[in-house]
Amino acid sequence: MTPPPAHDIHRVEVGLLMLDDKNPRLVGQVATTEESIIARLYLAAELDELLQSISANGYMDIEPLIGLRTKTPKFVVLEGNRRLAALRLLRERDLVDRINSTGLNIRVPSVDQSKRRSLDSVSVYPVDSREEARSFIGFKHINGPAKWDAYAKARFAAQWYESALQQDVTMAHIANAIGDRHDTIKRMVSAIYVLDQAHDEGLFRIDDRYSKRFNFSHLYTALGRSPYMTYLGLGTRWARYDPRPNPIPRQRFPQLERVLSWIYGSRSEDLSPVVRAQNPHIKYLGEVLAHAQGRHVLESTRDLDAAYAATEPVDRRFTASLVRARDAIGECANSLRAYDGRDRSLLDIAADVKETASVVWQSMKKKSDGEDHPE
Repeated sequence: MTPPPAHDIHRVEVGLLMLDDKNPRLVGQVATTEESIIARLYLAAELDELLQSISANGYMDIEPLIGLRTKTPKFVVLEGNRRLAALRLLRERDLVDRINSTGLNIRVPSVDQSKRRSLDSVSVYPVDSREEARSFIGFKHINGPAKWDAYAKARFAAQWYESALQQDVTMAHIANAIGDRHDTIKRMVSAIYVLDQAHDEGLFRIDDRYSKRFNFSHLYTALGRSPYMTYLGLGTRWARYDPRPNPIPRQRFPQLERVLSWIYGSRSEDLSPVVRAQNPHIKYLGEVLAHAQGRHVLESTRDLDAAYAATEPVDRRFTASLVRARDAIGECANSLRAYDGRDRSLLDIAADVKETASVVWQSMKKKSDGEDHPE
């Protein structure tokens, strides 16, 4: 994918450049004002290092922004919103104050006077439509040198796909255009439609997630597993087809709400996610969803470990517990020199361990000798 030709690049004043409210980096609800767009970019795109670099070195106009022409002299920046946001923050102190008045604490370094002129105008490659710029932007940020995070990639591909549906363009065409050979983009867009449906139905908001980081890969990985498809009423053949909006049947909305709560938690309800890491917890949660007893444990306790343990056959659970107990008491024996005899409560705990171990051994011995076997 080649960069825009140099002869089509224009020099444009920063004041004539507008931020894109459809920027894929904007995680969460739609940002409608310049302040909210820049705040979202600051939180999601880690502008600190870029602000520091520009303040120290001036704006290095190496790669042009891509700007969508409007009916006015202004351009909507389709590629380069991070750079434009940083320039705006460095140039407009009142903008920083307005954003910080909402509770965000943006720290903007000062710019040396000799560098200030470099912030006045930038190179822009103009386009007449979003479609004209998509292949270049997609290749650069999805499989190219400046990769977006998973959510931004998925949101960009979903926007492209939605605009292409009227032209009978398939997901495979888009994946090919941006260099994806593993169906990753298809799975990401499918997950975007699930998220959008959950948001529209009031089941989940990305902004209400418990953790600061939004681990979008948890969701699209989960939706590729058959237990999640079955639990959400998608059917295992769902993954074979191109993505479509509103994929979850209405009668499965309670299940969708629970899955998203288990994966992402809720800040407003002070619920931490049960999925603490993609591996192995997405696998564990899937196995729990496919097991009635495991689901009941999870729904009542939000304890994924306990719920997953409930999915194991009793004989396997017994064997694993016995081995763990042996290893634990062995480790305790190896550290026995640390006990000085003064804490009697530890002696009481040891007595409980001895009594419990004796009961287990005697019961196992009777069964092993045939005393408990039915006639």
